[in-house]
Amino acid sequence: MGLFERYLSVWVSLAIGAGISLGLLSPAFFQAVASLSYASVNFAVAALIWIMITPMMINVDFSSLRDVGRRPKGLCITLVVNWLIKPFTMAALGVLFFKYLFADLVDPTTANETIAGMILLGVAPCTAMVFVWSQLVRGDANYTLVQVSINDLIMVIAFAPIAGLLLGITDVFVPWETLLLSVGLYVVVPLAIGLGTRLALRNDAAQIDNVTSRLKPLSIFGLLATVLLLFGFQAQTLLASPLLILLIAIPLLLQSYGIFAFAYGWAYLWRVPFSTAAPAALIATSNFFELAVAVAISLFGLDSSAALATVVGVLVEVPVMLSLVAFANRSRGRFPAEQA
Repeated sequence: MGLFERYLSVWVSLAIGAGISLGLLSPAFFQAVASLSYASVNFAVAALIWIMITPMMINVDFSSLRDVGRRPKGLCITLVVNWLIKPFTMAALGVLFFKYLFADLVDPTTANETIAGMILLGVAPCTAMVFVWSQLVRGDANYTLVQVSINDLIMVIAFAPIAGLLLGITDVFVPWETLLLSVGLYVVVPLAIGLGTRLALRNDAAQIDNVTSRLKPLSIFGLLATVLLLFGFQAQTLLASPLLILLIAIPLLLQSYGIFAFAYGWAYLWRVPFSTAAPAALIATSNFFELAVAVAISLFGLDSSAALATVVGVLVEVPVMLSLVAFANRSRGRFPAEQA
């Protein structure tokens, strides 16, 4: 990792601070940018995510995707954790903390809405940012693409039923336009650009490496600009409820580190190669916060504690994921280097 990437957590912290500060100083600007949306998907954020992950998509070699099925362990870990474990542990932690441990600190309505927001985070596995985490641990780009794609297909089918079950209601409104548009913008479009670039370069490995190395700074810029923009959007909300934000962050931190420990430990015991094991655990840990925020706003309103919980998910996720990337890179030598 280069010097800039080595201290990425510092730059992300500065971007968070800058976003909150600018959001307070120029709320009209961020409101104008936030209005550039369709189906709760913000096109400014989408453009930055393209900048962030398109260079990574250029590394995807479609000819090798047919071999991914021969290595099912990483897929198994990701899918089991994302759909059979993570939503339910998030719900359990929400109930434990806001119905019992924090019961004297928040009113019942706030507690119920906060739990709902946490559940929505737990049911939405990440789509876009995982490509960043995978690149930072030098994961298998092809395998990561397959893991994300299968998760997206399952999410279209399973998001509403699982959310409905855990929220205790039978008819959950899911903004399908948001779900499908997000998948298209954050996965399909960058993937198409990457494929087109590879074809233009005639799949020449040397040229592809040269192009991706030149574009790498754009990925970091896209990440930092995305973080700045997201926190600029929510600056007023974040500063209005400091205690509640702290209370929400505690179970979210436990969930993130606990899920990663389970998935990464499983991969270690199963002797999964590092280039598959690390992305599998990181994918299992991260959340599709864009979808969670959109659904929380649709169900409970923009000023609800449910919406705030999903925003705190963004606040917690970026620093946590960077710390897990650093841990994974330090423990690389404990995993097999070759693909099984």
